[in-house]
Amino acid sequence: MAKRALISVYNKDKLVEFAEKLTEGYGWEIVATGSTFDLLNNSGIKAKEISEITGKRQLINGKVKTLYPDVFAGILADMNNESEKADIEKSGINLFDMVVVNFYPFEEAVQKGVDEIELINTIDIGGPSMLRAAAKNNRRVLAVSSPEQYKRVLEDLKEHNGETSLQLRREFALKVFEKTLDFDTKILHELSNRFEENSDNYYSLNIKKAKDLRYGENPHQKAGIYYTNNTVNYEVLNGKELSYNNILDVTACTNILSEFYDVPGCVIIKHNTPCGAALGKDITEAWKKALDCDPLSAFGGIVGFTQKIDEKLAKELTAMFLEVIVAPDYTEEAIAQLKTKKNLRVIKLNTSLLEYKNYLSEEIRITPFGTLVQDMDKGELNKDDFKVVTKTKPTAEMVEDMIFAWKIAKHAKSNAIVVAKDFKAIGIGQGQTSRVDAFEIALNRACDSSKDAVAASDGFFPAIDNIHVAAQGRIAAIIQPGGSIKDEEVIKTADKYNIAMITTGIRHFRH
Repeated sequence: MAKRALISVYNKDKLVEFAEKLTEGYGWEIVATGSTFDLLNNSGIKAKEISEITGKRQLINGKVKTLYPDVFAGILADMNNESEKADIEKSGINLFDMVVVNFYPFEEAVQKGVDEIELINTIDIGGPSMLRAAAKNNRRVLAVSSPEQYKRVLEDLKEHNGETSLQLRREFALKVFEKTLDFDTKILHELSNRFEENSDNYYSLNIKKAKDLRYGENPHQKAGIYYTNNTVNYEVLNGKELSYNNILDVTACTNILSEFYDVPGCVIIKHNTPCGAALGKDITEAWKKALDCDPLSAFGGIVGFTQKIDEKLAKELTAMFLEVIVAPDYTEEAIAQLKTKKNLRVIKLNTSLLEYKNYLSEEIRITPFGTLVQDMDKGELNKDDFKVVTKTKPTAEMVEDMIFAWKIAKHAKSNAIVVAKDFKAIGIGQGQTSRVDAFEIALNRACDSSKDAVAASDGFFPAIDNIHVAAQGRIAAIIQPGGSIKDEEVIKTADKYNIAMITTGIRHFRH
């Protein structure tokens, strides 16, 4: 008995050639619907119209063509089950061995911003239903969900004498469930927005595995990388494949770079935390200033820039050991120089830093106690809303340095203190269980250069001991959220030492 394929597609790319090879090359019969049938018929390919199977005409403007028991019985029947086999034979139902379907363009309609009625009309019902039925019965039926799969199907038929292999049926079945999950998720999110309903009761990561990584944070940990539709566009121009830790570090680096997307800046990351950051008249000056913050930690670090790298800077970068360099662009001479370091990973960001800044809206952490989902920390400062709470007022230059330090502290591990001067981080204390310890570490990094510098804190000061430490380091101004029950005492102590203080009302914890 000839094998039979049910074909009902919106995207008709490559279909005629595929159907021709199915029928003439392998003797398959084709049953088709609506415009698919018309295309095949007009192209000289023999096919039956679906109404010959159902005995019914299509209804309600073609919305119902395949939603009939005989169609789904022909897809779902398990011919190894004697009861089902007898039912099929008694009813004279036509079996289908392949289902070829792709969906209405819902995502395209969303992007076009069509009205609600037109959008609803692109929610496919019959297509996903038929594909899911075929995928469910993958022991017998092949579910083909994309024109890109036609070549694989024909290769498989050639290899197996006109039959489909179980391996391909299983592989394509999984693709179907990926597609239906993605399709339904997009519908849920878009309609939730349109209907002004909250869809937070259901959260889908909607990610697809891109590849396995060599290992995770440590060699004994298995790891892979998965992509979403919002994955940043980048290229690796040189060096080994990015590791799990490299990707984390590059993300941390680019997060900070995006804060300074419109000025020459440099950020140095080590173990997913900043150890140097600066702005300059150009990125070469920014690099030298950033490196000076903590040159020891910068060894083997990840370095990022907000602007194009030239040959002169590339020579300086290759003079020391670095793991990764990230930048929006490179001159040809710079790339040639960087490639002299065979293992140096060189990344070119094709997504602009301004676009990157608004790329992600949420972050997710999976814990044994449940999966945590929160908005990304995009709290921004507005100088007009600053509250100068001390008698001593900061100069305009101090305010600019405080904004710079605040943006770095936003990305440092809590508890975090950033000491800065002249758009340069000169000391960073982070990841401490005590804020005063973080302050002391930052000042120890800064040494004598902390005189007349500013300090930014990611959280409020719970006690006046932090102000005593600031005074010992001769800090001129502090920016912090405020909100402690000790605020009044903290402010009085700052006044005692003539330290200017600004509160923002914005906390930037990063655990």
